[in-house]
Amino acid sequence: METAMEVYNDVEMSSPPIKRRKKKSKVWEHFTIGVTEPGCRRAFCKGCNQSFAYSSGTKVAGTSHLKRHIDKGTCPALLHHHTHHDNNDNNDNNSSQQMMTTPKSDHTPRRRYRTQNTYVPFDQDKCRHEVAKMIIKHDYPLHMVEHPGFVSFVQALHPQFDNLSFNNVQGDCVATYLSEKQNVIKSLEGIPGRLCLTLDMWTSKLTLGYVFITGHFIDNDWKIQKKLLNVLMEPYPESEEALSLAVANCVSEWGLEGKLFSVAFNYPASKTAVENIRSLLCVRNPGVLDGQLVIGNCVARTFSALAKDVLDKGKDVIKKIRDSVKHVKTSESHEERFVELKEQLQVPSDKVLCLDDKTQWNTTYNMLVAASELKEVFSCLDTADPDFKQPPSAEDWRHVESLCTFLKPLYEAASTLQSTGNPSAVTFFHEVWKTQSDLSRAIAGEDPYVAGIAKTMKEKVDKYWRECSLVLAMAVVMDPRFKMKLVEFSFSKIFGEDAGKNIKTVDDGIHELFNEYMALPAPLKPASEADGLSDFDNYILETTGQNLKSELDQYLDETLLPRVQEFDVLDWWKQNKLKYPTLCKMARDILSIPVSAAAFDYVFDMEPREMDEYKTSLRPETVEALICAREWLLESEAASSQQMSSAIVNAEA
Repeated sequence: METAMEVYNDVEMSSPPIKRRKKKSKVWEHFTIGVTEPGCRRAFCKGCNQSFAYSSGTKVAGTSHLKRHIDKGTCPALLHHHTHHDNNDNNDNNSSQQMMTTPKSDHTPRRRYRTQNTYVPFDQDKCRHEVAKMIIKHDYPLHMVEHPGFVSFVQALHPQFDNLSFNNVQGDCVATYLSEKQNVIKSLEGIPGRLCLTLDMWTSKLTLGYVFITGHFIDNDWKIQKKLLNVLMEPYPESEEALSLAVANCVSEWGLEGKLFSVAFNYPASKTAVENIRSLLCVRNPGVLDGQLVIGNCVARTFSALAKDVLDKGKDVIKKIRDSVKHVKTSESHEERFVELKEQLQVPSDKVLCLDDKTQWNTTYNMLVAASELKEVFSCLDTADPDFKQPPSAEDWRHVESLCTFLKPLYEAASTLQSTGNPSAVTFFHEVWKTQSDLSRAIAGEDPYVAGIAKTMKEKVDKYWRECSLVLAMAVVMDPRFKMKLVEFSFSKIFGEDAGKNIKTVDDGIHELFNEYMALPAPLKPASEADGLSDFDNYILETTGQNLKSELDQYLDETLLPRVQEFDVLDWWKQNKLKYPTLCKMARDILSIPVSAAAFDYVFDMEPREMDEYKTSLRPETVEALICAREWLLESEAASSQQMSSAIVNAEA
């Protein structure tokens, strides 16, 4: 038996072409024609499937009633486009009756309502794009589009929305990633200097590694910028080639040959693995001090390792404090007694007790600090709370204070990595130097408990200095408040008899790097020929046997600037780029070297981050697309919001 639509199709096929041309009205975007019985055809709304008279025999009903259905918002599927504009429609059940009884002269709001609301056609592609952005930005699982609850929700919003599959949304997310990637490519094309890479290795329960590669650079306005470039799956993260392969893939994909300056990573790597990266850096990039700017010791991981030493040494007393805090925080009655006792004892501390997260060492430090300030309350708590059996002893509290003494400078230094600006290597030169000096004094002290902790920590600090002091010192030299003077002073304190050798290493390195920049082709090399005195330069060389003083030596010989708190070293070089045209290019690259490979939120992690199980079940290309696109979209939104805020401030000014 033929269906109504099949009969309709037969009618349409047998009709002369002239009848097809009649359907030019916009209503046919929203209606289809169906034969309901012989000689009778009705118009069916695509949105709500409601039917309307269209033709009976030779009589055609026209389209005015169909236009009213879509224009006046009476279609349930289109109703949400209109109802928010009509503030007078509070009684929906009476609205039709009111329109029939209200005089025409009172219909002004309705006429205004009709002219203000033009129907926006449903756009399936736009909706799919927004679903992809939602999933990326909020880190939702791709499979959510197949969940019955999501399907029902979308169908309730708009019945015409086609159901999406996992493959659909995976393709849409990758397409969004590729679109955003073009913006990143454009931003990298315009950078005036070189790029520094950081490698952050994540682990997974499947023993797969994921290398997060971020590019750091200073833009044309002399502001430090960073961009997540890749998230590459490495099946054998422990292999000696894992990190160098990741760097090689990044360089190839983004066209960074000849543009790299340094590489830093936070994953324990063998000497061979480090040498593999160093050789890769040297081969493809001139002017990088034979790969000496490879930093295998991220400062965030160094501070976490030092904190771990402290916590391991104090694990027994920390457990006592944790159990005491747990007693108070896991019972409302216990906490009430604790607060009452604190008020009776008039303890001035405003610290709030909280249990720590063992994966984040800063939470343990904060727990110890709060408990230490409230130790008087804990010491008397057994008198007010009979359930509290074993308060920490005076010796325990003394050990807690010692632990906090070690953790405090580490906590303050690591916290600067979470500041809104990008902390400079100059800052961490001071922090590491200060830490090493403090540890040396602690070792020489009389307290064996303190000396034992300090000795273990100092071994790690010494290792960090051996690997990173050159990079940190070069950044200090590029700060006109310190130059080589601070290097000479601090190294004499740190290295003792070996100070002279280490100072010479920095001085030779900075001069060698400058000579490499001078040897680079234009536009890096200043056009000395432009002043017409190149022959005069040769004459000076021939008659005195000496070169004119280089930009670097001129800079180093000038008087140090005053050490003001709010000094902006990047702005200083921006203002002096004409005076030091080559040196400022070198300074730009040195000052862009990141001191940490850890992401903003993970500087206090005790262990490497772990990729969640859902993402490890996806294709590596999809994982990279989701993570990178999310970072780029959020950065773009933040930049737009900042521009809008600045525009408002400027307008008000």
